[in-house]
Amino acid sequence: MEKLVYTGKTKNVFALDNGNYLLKFKDDCTGKDGVFDPGENSVGLTIEGVGDVNLRMSIYFFEKINAAGISTHYVSADLKNTTMEVKPAKVFGKGLEVICRHKAVGSFFKRYSEYIEEGADLPAYVETTFKNDAKGDPLVTKDALIALNVMTDKQYEELKVMTQKITKIVADDLLEKGLVLYDIKFEFGYDEAGNVMLIDEIASGNMRVYKDGKYIDPMTLSELFFKA
Repeated sequence: MEKLVYTGKTKNVFALDNGNYLLKFKDDCTGKDGVFDPGENSVGLTIEGVGDVNLRMSIYFFEKINAAGISTHYVSADLKNTTMEVKPAKVFGKGLEVICRHKAVGSFFKRYSEYIEEGADLPAYVETTFKNDAKGDPLVTKDALIALNVMTDKQYEELKVMTQKITKIVADDLLEKGLVLYDIKFEFGYDEAGNVMLIDEIASGNMRVYKDGKYIDPMTLSELFFKA
């Protein structure tokens, strides 16, 4: 038996009898005025098959990351039903996004354009933001996370190292297909013992990727990824 516990923008979450959870991927996408935009905070359109490609990419990378000995919530998946079984995890605070940047673009460049050229290389730079639509997902420093009792110093350092390792796995894989990762967004949680683990999904809508110097939109990226 499965019981609906949360209805999300792009996924629904069900509780399973074995203590794990089931994520049901939907074809709903974030966007505005019918245009797909992974940075938007509301559902703007439905694209047939997007739930399937998001799940396929998530399975591909979660299996690679698990094989590398990095903790994730991934247990198994069912492509026929577009579902993924995951281990239970608590989120940090009310939800935390972790971004790893290889290039100075997007919000990073807007903030620091006086100090850096657009598209300049960054050393797998990690930053964290609180998930809060009303406040525009505010940036939060390591010291603030500790002062606010969101996480410990040890958990932050663990999260940072994991983020950089996972980003390298994704970036190296994309590079083999002629694709360059500029930045990527992750979500992390922790188990009952406080151990950090990668949660949510690893899909094209969470990364900024370029080919031959041109930005590749998420749906095209998914197509290129599985064709290459």
